[in-house]
Amino acid sequence: MSRRDNRANRCGLCLMHIGLCVCPLVPRIETRTRLVLVIHHTEIRKPTNTGHLGAACLVNSEVHVRGREGMPSAPIEWGDRTPLLLFPHEGEAEPLEPVDGPVTLIVPDGNWRQASKVRARVPGLKDVRCVTLPPGPPSIYRLRSEAHSHGLATMEAIARAMGILEGPSVQEALEHVFRAMVERTLWSRGALAAEDVTGGIPEGATRHDPRSGLRERIASSQTRAG
Repeated sequence: MSRRDNRANRCGLCLMHIGLCVCPLVPRIETRTRLVLVIHHTEIRKPTNTGHLGAACLVNSEVHVRGREGMPSAPIEWGDRTPLLLFPHEGEAEPLEPVDGPVTLIVPDGNWRQASKVRARVPGLKDVRCVTLPPGPPSIYRLRSEAHSHGLATMEAIARAMGILEGPSVQEALEHVFRAMVERTLWSRGALAAEDVTGGIPEGATRHDPRSGLRERIASSQTRAG
């Protein structure tokens, strides 16, 4: 299947295969905290990206795309809000704690190297206070390899940060959608039983084994050879 055909079979919002779309599970959560997701342009159409899904759940959110050649990153406005950059810059990041007054939470999205450059590449962020999450449970994200043992998927990080700034109900709502996305993807790969998938499997959904195309080509070539 070509990349173009594969995109045609995916939801334009959650990027899941249409039969496994999690959009019906996506809440629209009102928060005092404003989320600004700064996503690297290479992540925009990746179905394993989770940051865009986290932003979709939060009414008070916006997405900035960076890293496009010839297109400088736009500055982020926070007005009279307290800006916080969620990234564990060594020697600079402080533990995230509840804040008096409204916050703009800026979250880099991309691989570790891309995310680490956001502070230097996006105008106005050089002097913004960096914060990091306190130790917590290990990530349940199993769709990509993680360079750091303590690393989290972007949506996991957003959920835990919102748990601190907004309360546990917001964190739980975000994590529910995240688990559904991860587990439906694992089911589609044959790595998880349907009864173990959060929210279940939509009726009529089929597995999308990435190896199936290879098997079909091998079988076809064997048939022609015979």
